[in-house]
Amino acid sequence: QSYMRLCLVTLAVLHTDLTDGSDVTQTPKLWKNEGENATIDCSHTKGPLYFQMYWYRQLPGEGMKQIVFTMSNSKPDYQPDFKEEKFSVTKPDAASGTLTVKDLVAEDKGLYFCAVSEHSDTDSLNR
Repeated sequence: QSYMRLCLVTLAVLHTDLTDGSDVTQTPKLWKNEGENATIDCSHTKGPLYFQMYWYRQLPGEGMKQIVFTMSNSKPDYQPDFKEEKFSVTKPDAASGTLTVKDLVAEDKGLYFCAVSEHSDTDSLNR
């Protein structure tokens, strides 16, 4: 059992060209032991049309990578490098969601953040 502490710094942004992200809030810095789970909450006050949520991770010295895209009442869409067994998400309603990083190891230390976007009829064309 390692007692090394892991710091997961979290940041929330709004995925749109129209606002600055101040309407999205997220769990602040987390300190966890290896082997524990870390759950990050994300919520916003943009309204019910902003029901699409993205979770990203940036490890030290690396670029940002999308973990998963999720919507209420829909199966999460994971990127190839990320598995549901390690990164579980909930999306109970349009205004909130969580990401849980399970069974933490030292390599999980990094920046995690959520982004929300407004649904539009052109989303399916851009994804």
